[in-house]
Formats: sequence, C-alpha cells, structure tokens
Amino acid sequence: MANGVEVRGKKIRVYFRYKGELIRETLDLDDTPDNRAYAERMVAQIRHEIKAGTYDHARQFPESKNLQDSRLDYWLDTLLDIKERRVSDSTFRGYKNKIDSHIKPHLGDKVVNQVDRVDVETWISKDLDKLASKTIKDVVALLRMTYAFYRTRYPGVPDPTAGIKIELPDDDDPDPFTKDEIKKIVATEPRNNRWQELNLIQFMTWSGPRVSEAIAIAWEDVIDLDKGLIKFQRARVRGQFKATKTKRSMRVHELIAPAREALQRQWDLTGHLDPFTVEIKARDNRTIKKEKLHFIFMNTHTGEPHYDDFRLRDRFFKYHLEKVGVRYRGPGQCRHTYISQMLTANMPIEWISKQTGTSVEMIRRRYGKWIDEDAKDMVATAESRLGL
Repeated sequence: MANGVEVRGKKIRVYFRYKGELIRETLDLDDTPDNRAYAERMVAQIRHEIKAGTYDHARQFPESKNLQDSRLDYWLDTLLDIKERRVSDSTFRGYKNKIDSHIKPHLGDKVVNQVDRVDVETWISKDLDKLASKTIKDVVALLRMTYAFYRTRYPGVPDPTAGIKIELPDDDDPDPFTKDEIKKIVATEPRNNRWQELNLIQFMTWSGPRVSEAIAIAWEDVIDLDKGLIKFQRARVRGQFKATKTKRSMRVHELIAPAREALQRQWDLTGHLDPFTVEIKARDNRTIKKEKLHFIFMNTHTGEPHYDDFRLRDRFFKYHLEKVGVRYRGPGQCRHTYISQMLTANMPIEWISKQTGTSVEMIRRRYGKWIDEDAKDMVATAESRLGL
C-alpha cells in the first residue's frame, strides 16, 4: 500500500507528519481499490499544502480527535480540571470566569502551536483593553500557565506570552477609619435589632482580622475570654468554611480592651446557643472535615452565621455608615484601621505582624503611613522616654 495510507480494521487510515507530529486520521471509507486511490490523492494534496504553508487540519478533518487535542480550549479545560482539585473554590471560580469570559471567546478555537506573540498582543490591546490592569495581568497569567502546562508535553512549542509584561498601577493606600469615625460607628445605640453587627465591627476594628476570619470565629477558638486570648484558624468565603490561607494566618491573638468588651457582650447573646455542624476544607483544598462549632457572631436578622463578607457589607455596613454619617469604606478597612492605630501607638511591627498574620515587609510597604490627626507628638514621646 502507498506511503501515507493504511488499513485500520476494515477502514482506510491516512497518516502524515505535520508540524513535527505524526498525524493519523481514519476515514469513513471501506478498504476498496477506489477508496485507496482516493486516500492516496488526499495524502498527496495534504503534503502539498503543508509544504506550501496553507494546510488547515480543522478544515480537512473537522471531527478529528487530533484536532481536539490541538485546540487551545481543550488545554484550557484540562488546566481547569487540574486546578479544581488544587486551589480553593473561590480561586477556581476566578480562574474559570476569566478563561470563559476573556480567553476562550477570542483564542479558544485556535490551534495551540499556531498562536504567536502578535496574536496575544493584538488580543490584549483589542479585546482586553477595557479591563482593569490587574484583571488583564491575571488573564494573561492564565494563558501563560496553560502554555507552560502544554509545553510539558510539547517542549518545542514556543510560549506566545513570553516577554509580555502587564504593568500595574500603584496599590491604593489603606483608607482606615479615624478615632472619631470609630466612635461614631461602634458607639451608636442599637438600631433595627443590629446589636450583634455592631459588636462585630468593634471586634474587627480593634483586633484586625480579615472579614472572612471574623465571621468564621467560634467560641471554641477562645482560649481565655477574660485575658482576651483567641485563635484564628478558619475563614468563610462565599459560604464555604476553609482553613486560613497560609500557616502564618493561623495565629493566637491577644485582644486589646475594646475587642475583649465586644466578645464579652457577645457571650450573653451567642455563648449558649446550639452548635452548627459545618464542613471545613483543609489547606490542601481536598480534605474535608466536619466540626460542631458555636459561632460568636451571628446575622441578627437570620439567626445564622454570616454567609460572606459581601452580604455583611451590602446588607449592613453600607447602611450603618450612612446612618451614622461616616464616609463609606468597606468592612475590610477595619483591618487597616487596627494596623494603622497600632502603628500610631508605636507598637513594634513584629508584634503587629504576629497579631494580624501578615508579614513585616507587607506592613512596612502598605501601612507605614502615619494618620496625621491620630499621630502622637513623636518628638515629645522621644524626649519623655529618654528622660530629656
């Protein structure tokens, strides 16, 4: 039989080399002399087009299994299948949304090894131009991740994202609440049966957890209520309980007086309620364990633990700040407020780092700005400490 044509079972199969790979395609043709001759002419034409640089495998074999493996959307889906088992649910949702919304519609049907840097640069400037720089960087990073994965099987294929760098604007400075604003926020008499949420705000402002950590804390995490020793060891993101993001984030925290007072008030409200049985995903994003927990802060309206930080923000925090006349910033600013207030009090950065589960480097980079209206007279403080 002619080179490029063979029999597979009772059907004719053609084979040829394309872009360094041996391609085999079974035709829906029985093994007859006429069909063999047809197949030989097909192979000759394919080789001619390959040599001329005009061959299109998708046009020639639109139902080909080889085509599926060669399309970018196949590898994007394969990447998502792998990542789904390795990253948190919220991270996976972000990956999938960016791939489905921004990569697949413009590049998904392309043959992986035919996408070049010009294609990617054009895609970025034309199709991603209206996105925020951070989103563009994340989307390009996912494409780069896909090619890194593809190249483990086909190492000779160039990465079309190589050399492409997306510049980001400077991070927004923290916008913490001032002491006067804190007084307005937490010293308000309870309104609309929202006393628990006010306790939660006071607790977050004077202990500095991430909102996801604060809404997931349970009485089982309180080591000593009178001394104010607690342990942050889980978070709740979009309704799912999970271990803290890093080992650094799992920490024992020493509460200062206003945070202790918020917990002590909460004890009368939730300290004796029945526990909730919840599933908690471990840091490996695979292991699930069930625990019975007595949550400290409950949604006053529903009597259930807070579902996520978005609902707390949209259904209480915005409303409450408007009522008390405080310029709106999200509840995440409570964490910024705690760190800024501790810096204002001249507390050691290493201690603040331990308290908040963030690095010393991050604190220096993001929070080293004094709040003028709260800052002490540092010259007088220095003179006093030196006995001058």
